[in-house]
Amino acid sequence: MASLSSASVSLVRTPTHLPCFRSNHGKVQSLNRYSKAKTTHLSINSSLRMCSIAASDSPLSTSMYELSSKKVWIWTENSQVMTAAVERGWDTFIFSSQNQGLANEWSKIALIDPLFIKEREIFDNAGERVATIFQVSTPSELKKLHPEAHHVENVVIDLLDWQVIPAENIVAEFQGSKTTVFAVSKSPAEAQLFLEALEHGLGGVVLKVEVVKAVLDLKEYFNRRNEVHNRLSLTKATITQVHAVGMGDRVCVDLCSLMRPGEGLLVGSFARGLFLVHSECLESSYIASRPFRVNAGPVHAYVATPGGKTSYLSELKAGKEVIVVDQTGKMRTAIVGRVKIETRPFILVEAKIDANDQTVYSILLQTAETVALVCPHEGNRTQKTVIPVTSLKAGDEVLLRLQGGARHTGIEIKEFIVEN
Repeated sequence: MASLSSASVSLVRTPTHLPCFRSNHGKVQSLNRYSKAKTTHLSINSSLRMCSIAASDSPLSTSMYELSSKKVWIWTENSQVMTAAVERGWDTFIFSSQNQGLANEWSKIALIDPLFIKEREIFDNAGERVATIFQVSTPSELKKLHPEAHHVENVVIDLLDWQVIPAENIVAEFQGSKTTVFAVSKSPAEAQLFLEALEHGLGGVVLKVEVVKAVLDLKEYFNRRNEVHNRLSLTKATITQVHAVGMGDRVCVDLCSLMRPGEGLLVGSFARGLFLVHSECLESSYIASRPFRVNAGPVHAYVATPGGKTSYLSELKAGKEVIVVDQTGKMRTAIVGRVKIETRPFILVEAKIDANDQTVYSILLQTAETVALVCPHEGNRTQKTVIPVTSLKAGDEVLLRLQGGARHTGIEIKEFIVEN
């Protein structure tokens, strides 16, 4: 195998100081870094944490994988890739035994922990073995791979042919084992596949790339997944006006995930205030429940997407991602499977935070009993979860997500803006 550069990072640790690059005089120059702890074994123990809603929070398996420690190594000889990785807290790199010079050169630029490949083994700077490399190209080779076969902390799997089924088999074989299994990935998309296999995923990935964008994309992927570790702040708003306005083009968003009571999408006419529109998961006397669907509103409306961004409902299509939020602000990422746009009658809903507030928040929704807004969560008090728009009236309380109103291609920006 060629040189293997690598790094591991913790995305949910609180950073205690910034990533360090060396100045020309050998002094440490502080940039943007997560804390670097003293470790043996290549600093592999600094780890990525990928978060999702626990399965116990839902009767469905809504999480793509459990909250577990995930590790990332990077395979490269490109100094720009190295720089991008270190700037994002990835500071452990692996080199071929012939690349000692490159390791020394990079060590002068940044604080890294160099590791070296020698005959399908990976050693730290002190010469201790920290990982074994295992190539798999046939089912028979895959069967030889089991926890008892390798008495090391880490195993790097290079799947030379197929990917999905072997990854799932490895996850099943190594579950409960103390061995961390990595898979060599040639793109962020492949890395995602390995990290999500059988929901739990492998313990880590080795991203084999020579372009900076792959590092940036993988980090963005982890950032999106980490969002679900946080809760969005939702505000109680009071309905001030509800009235019919006529026909328009309505968007139904069908997700690749099932939603439970209290969950929906954040939608609004203005980005400054998005209403929590409930899914069609509740039973009705007139139509079967569709827990994968949100009847979200007209084509012009904003919908919340990962990374604090918004999209127009008309921009959504199969494969895009949105965030699903519940009454308490807990959120998760979901993939759009289908979007339906049809002409339907609308009602205009307006709300304010309090009576003296001059800012009005609004949304247009289809006039239908299955379309509802989510109510505020009041601790353990028993109360209704949603209010159908056909029953909505002035004085009712609903949930609102307040945020910056000015947007450029869905990204919040600071500028003067007036919207009515």
